[in-house]
Amino acid sequence: MFRQIECFIAVVKNHSYTQAAIECHLSQSSLSQRIKELQTSLGVTLIQRKGRSFELTAAGDYFYQHAQVLLEQVNQLVTQTQAIATNTAEAYTLKLGYLRKFGSREFLQAVAEFSRQFPQVKVQIHSDSYAELFTRIRDGHLDLNFSDQRYELSPAFENEFLTAADYMVVVAPHSFASDQTVIDTTELADLPCILITGTDEYASDQAYYRDVLGVQSPFQIASSFGEAQMLATTGQGYIVVNSRTAGQINATANRVLKLVDHGRDLTQHYYAYWKKDNSGYYIETFAQILKAQFD
Repeated sequence: MFRQIECFIAVVKNHSYTQAAIECHLSQSSLSQRIKELQTSLGVTLIQRKGRSFELTAAGDYFYQHAQVLLEQVNQLVTQTQAIATNTAEAYTLKLGYLRKFGSREFLQAVAEFSRQFPQVKVQIHSDSYAELFTRIRDGHLDLNFSDQRYELSPAFENEFLTAADYMVVVAPHSFASDQTVIDTTELADLPCILITGTDEYASDQAYYRDVLGVQSPFQIASSFGEAQMLATTGQGYIVVNSRTAGQINATANRVLKLVDHGRDLTQHYYAYWKKDNSGYYIETFAQILKAQFD
């Protein structure tokens, strides 16, 4: 069908079967036969003859506009494939993003393994907030993100589940009952929730804590995890963490309790995700290597 599409584009572009036949190195009868075969394959009429001239149908005009893009993409594909075969193409660069607050151990292990398997591929890494990572991949500046799930998964992306972690809170060592292991958001309503975030993330983090986690507390910002722990240990607020990051807490200075919202378990889910229209071998392979780090 590709050759038939080339002939069709040549006819429309030249508005002449004669010129199109010359351009395609075919006889006029052979060219006409290719156009008929194309229309038969599609099951629609693309060109209507009018005496010695012709005009496109609505379907023909649509097919012509999009077929030109397809033809250009195929030509680029052929050029790049030939260049790779002769080692004249620039090295492929895989652009990856990961959530700054999660940490980098599993992610960097995946990068190391990927680079071992594919030393010819360049890897660029960007660490940022959830909102900034999503913006960058949406705008084509990243190929794949490793981040938590904040909202409904988008059907425009491939979403590979990686791991989940229960939400926890860090509080002062002698606050609440000594035998308490679970705490509800309603019990924390009068205690400030400490956000370890920059001013650029404050609004989105606050909305997420309110709308998704059900946090009813006032908010205050800490510039670092250490500062947040000191505020918590002196009873000036609490920190929301999860069961994966809770190990960073000084157990003698703070307590860690499981967080629920009106009795509802709160769980943080992490995914590798990438745009469906940008999927490819290296992206999908890296996603599987990353997933293996959590198995």
